[in-house]
Amino acid sequence: MKPLDGIKVVELTSWMAAPSAGAILADLGADVIKVEPPRGDPMRGLSRQPKVADGEPTIDAAFNVDNRGKRSIAVAVDQPAGVDVVMRLVADADVFLTNLLAHRQARYGLDPESLRAANPRLVHATLTGYGLDGPEAARPGYDVTAFFGRGGVTRSITPPGGSPPRAPTAQGDHTTGLAMVASILAALRLADRTGELQVVDVSLLGTALWSMATDIAPSLIDHRPLRARERREELSPLVNRYPCADDGWILVNMPEARYWPPFCEAIGAPEWGADPEFDTPKKRYDRMGEIVERIDAITVTKSAKEWGEIFDRAGLIWGPIQTIPEVVDDPQARAIGLFVEQDYPDGRGTFETVAVPIRIAGADIGPRGTAPELGADTDAVLDDLGLSADEIGKLRADGAIG
Repeated sequence: MKPLDGIKVVELTSWMAAPSAGAILADLGADVIKVEPPRGDPMRGLSRQPKVADGEPTIDAAFNVDNRGKRSIAVAVDQPAGVDVVMRLVADADVFLTNLLAHRQARYGLDPESLRAANPRLVHATLTGYGLDGPEAARPGYDVTAFFGRGGVTRSITPPGGSPPRAPTAQGDHTTGLAMVASILAALRLADRTGELQVVDVSLLGTALWSMATDIAPSLIDHRPLRARERREELSPLVNRYPCADDGWILVNMPEARYWPPFCEAIGAPEWGADPEFDTPKKRYDRMGEIVERIDAITVTKSAKEWGEIFDRAGLIWGPIQTIPEVVDDPQARAIGLFVEQDYPDGRGTFETVAVPIRIAGADIGPRGTAPELGADTDAVLDDLGLSADEIGKLRADGAIG
């Protein structure tokens, strides 16, 4: 079964965060109708395009991730006739998903109260940078600003005295998209139980704070800042990262002190395990710089793969610091189905993309097709609403649809 078979989602979104939520809902089986302005979602063609050989099929891979399996209609919501089209779509929908700021929703008549009249048991879901309340509710925000910067994520990974690192593309967007999906599913349950409209409010800032909650929670009590630590300043040599012979790096994460002797044994320095200078966590913390230098001198003699095999035999907890191409080839990622094949829309073979991180035994979860071309389904969707060819033609002539 498709978990959300029979659920209709009207999505008036752009960029990446809110569309990613729509893509997950589509993978789960919902009928997602993407309402785009006649000029299209600005993300179309904006991200890096895959490099392929001449004559081979290609696709806007990043846009496809966030918009696969949807239907697209081109509607000008700054025109009353365009808003009327959206209202008619919403009338029998289960979810209205948008990233329009609240004042723009009100301007176009697409705010919760306006849509309640069209559908009193709708789930009205808004994803913004900073939420729907407070003095900065009208502030626009991308994940770089609202999630990474404002949410403390970037500062937490900036080395002392160093420059803030570049934020990974759409990481905050996709994290927030998952939060939006969870919120919508809960709201659908409430709508079923109450028969009343449910208003969902998810923000990039809110998701950032939840993702940083382990570090933020103590500061809520003592108001002390999080200290960014270099490798030589970490709390334990067993929770650190070390360079390897192939220019790679390996992570170890063993917060329990009992791992110290077997770790020393694994790296070929068994005498350190019982050395009275290093035999307690406090002593190791006090001499962290010296210990890290000693371990570095050993780990650079073998590749990350070799160390991984050694650590596995010793029963240690470790992980490689992989490049993106290495992630693509990761056998464990493939074994648990984290990549999925899709057909090119022109039928010239298949390509791989990233699967949604949701597994339900026996459920049919996955892409229902590639991202639609702009407005590809406008006429078909409007025909389903009962509009005649003449009515559709007039809307197009008036510029209300593309």
